[in-house]
Amino acid sequence: MSKSKSELVRGYFAAFQAGDRAVMEAALANDFTFTSPYDDAIGRAAYFVRCWPNGKLFRSITVERVCEDGDAVFVLYRGETSDGKSFRNTELHRFLGDQLHSVEVYFGAAWKDGVFIPQQ
Repeated sequence: MSKSKSELVRGYFAAFQAGDRAVMEAALANDFTFTSPYDDAIGRAAYFVRCWPNGKLFRSITVERVCEDGDAVFVLYRGETSDGKSFRNTELHRFLGDQLHSVEVYFGAAWKDGVFIPQQ
């Protein structure tokens, strides 16, 4: 039985946190793009160079909400970095079939020791 898009996305977050690159290699479409405030639709190869190593910086990533809308999934998650900063972000994951075609990241506010940290 095939997994729902929500289950796939939760699995991607778990793979990112665990550093399980094989799961992500299999999940990403050949023409996958990743967009964030730092990245303008970078491709699959650039994603693995620029973004994938950042998984080591996180103490935890907790998926709080997932909303499916056809071939798109919105995700709200809370992250905590190894230096104690916490934040919430939203991502839009778009699929082509069962493969992840694109991710768009929208950064939220960050805190450390209960104090708001302005974005740089």
